[in-house]
Amino acid sequence: MSVAHDFEARIVWTGNRGEGTAHYRAYERTWEVRTPGKPPVACSNDPRLGGDPGLHNPEDMLIAALSACHMLWYLHLASDAGITVLAYDDSPLGHGESAASGAGRFTGATLRPGITVAPGTDLGRADAIHHEIGKVCFIARSVAFPVAHKARYVIGG
Repeated sequence: MSVAHDFEARIVWTGNRGEGTAHYRAYERTWEVRTPGKPPVACSNDPRLGGDPGLHNPEDMLIAALSACHMLWYLHLASDAGITVLAYDDSPLGHGESAASGAGRFTGATLRPGITVAPGTDLGRADAIHHEIGKVCFIARSVAFPVAHKARYVIGG
């Protein structure tokens, strides 16, 4: 049986310089994510499209959400499998393309987690977990592009 979920966010454009969108250069591509009870997240457009390179853009947020969902499921499934994870970090890479019209899309993503595990861990078993996550991760099950995994493992002490 499926259970329905709703997720809320509020997106507020903050880039009105006083004349709105009167012309293309009249406004900034800045906005905030304002989710009730959480700190706001300042965002912008991709710098190639006039955005602020110092702020998160939608593409950053999508690849980060994909990576975070994968990490949380990895930790859960590793725990269930008796694998002790001591540290986890990821440097995900989103692969995209843009058409001459400016329309763009993700064509894939590569997750590149660095995972420190306890001594005695079966690394083959630890690596196999990545292939199960695509069946359960909310974000991975929702994207329309392939997601590859290139994990690195370190035995911790």
